[in-house]
Amino acid sequence: MNIVLLSGGSGKRLWPLSNDIRSKQFIKIFKKEDGTLESMVQRVYGQIREVDPQATVTIATSKSQVSAIHNQLGQDVGICVEPCRRDTFPAIALATAYLHDVKGIPLEESVVVCPVDPYVEEDYFRVVEQLGQQALKGQANLVLMGIQPTYPSEKYGYIIPRTQDPVSEVETFKEKPDAETAQKYIDQGALWNGGVFAYKVGYLLDKAHQLIDFTDYQDLFDKYEKLEKISFDYAVVEKETKIQVMRFAGQWKDLGTWNTLTEAMEDPCIGEGMLNDTCQNVHVINELSVPILCMGLKDVIVSASAEGILVSDKEQSSYIKPFVDKIDQQIMFAEKSWGSFRVLDVEDESLTIKVTLHAGHGMNYHSHQYRDEVWTVIAGEGRTVVDGIEKKVKVGDVITMPAGCRHTIFADTELQLIEVQLGKEISVQDKQKYELER
Repeated sequence: MNIVLLSGGSGKRLWPLSNDIRSKQFIKIFKKEDGTLESMVQRVYGQIREVDPQATVTIATSKSQVSAIHNQLGQDVGICVEPCRRDTFPAIALATAYLHDVKGIPLEESVVVCPVDPYVEEDYFRVVEQLGQQALKGQANLVLMGIQPTYPSEKYGYIIPRTQDPVSEVETFKEKPDAETAQKYIDQGALWNGGVFAYKVGYLLDKAHQLIDFTDYQDLFDKYEKLEKISFDYAVVEKETKIQVMRFAGQWKDLGTWNTLTEAMEDPCIGEGMLNDTCQNVHVINELSVPILCMGLKDVIVSASAEGILVSDKEQSSYIKPFVDKIDQQIMFAEKSWGSFRVLDVEDESLTIKVTLHAGHGMNYHSHQYRDEVWTVIAGEGRTVVDGIEKKVKVGDVITMPAGCRHTIFADTELQLIEVQLGKEISVQDKQKYELER
């Protein structure tokens, strides 16, 4: 099967663990059988591979998330990069053109589009596979997954099918209602719209050509910044008459807030956390190297990272976004394709960072105009290249790079170093990249 996973958003509702670079789908909170933790995107990707090891998986995402995706899923995963955010219709059109023009997927094959971050079990992806098969039959131009509601939610749109059959034509769609109206929809047999749908490649490309003047994937990519921002529902779904819905009654949760996310946690604490016996429905997620102790709390989430600390009633945590929007802070942690970095200390004329490089990876060959840098290797072995001269490095070695000096480092084993940046103008924009002649 061909699957497009939509991976977008900044995940501000899960601050302080998420930010503009690290969205919610990259937070590692789900315990695997071996006791290690994995993220939403790792969990979903693994489930797809279990259902169909040969599936063509393409993640449609922004440039800012590419490094984190490679870090967590490896270099082989398919990625369709959006030059900028233009809502879901341009993203899906670009991904479909990528599948056809770059990956060679025929026009008659089907594609299933899914969000990257649902909390589901493998039966969900078995229905996703059936969704693609149903689209191949050609009885409808779009086949949607309709999720059996478990309560009258105000967060989702509703699909009202014409019949109670496992696959039915769609009677109508309803926007997000209030709870009372939602209950009326459910009484009519309505299903939640979980944003999962299938179509043939040729159908979607025809729709894209009707709305956008482009020739192929590369042309669409080049014009992307000038495209109208428009949702897939508004551009395609609401205007399509040949639509079917396939029922899904298994586990499905949208983990978009701390309240819903903690429902999927197996343990009350991740990281250094302690709860006394009087705590009820309390969860702690701690990425700091200091312990958190909670006593006598009820229905509370405590989340701590280098970005900040959140202590909130779980229900109130859903209203976090306008407060986080007011926070103007440097990114303190990020995953890159080569490893990760964590900011340890920020001063007016210095910045101290802990860098972890995966074995076999290295930084770009680069220089800085306005700052000096000092690296101290604290774990592992590797090689530096400073102004064209290569040198092996190990634990305890110190490398000094004055402003203007071209430099990089490669990890032969997993390598950790402390990087100190010194200067009156320390900025992420102060970086010039070069080709390294080896």
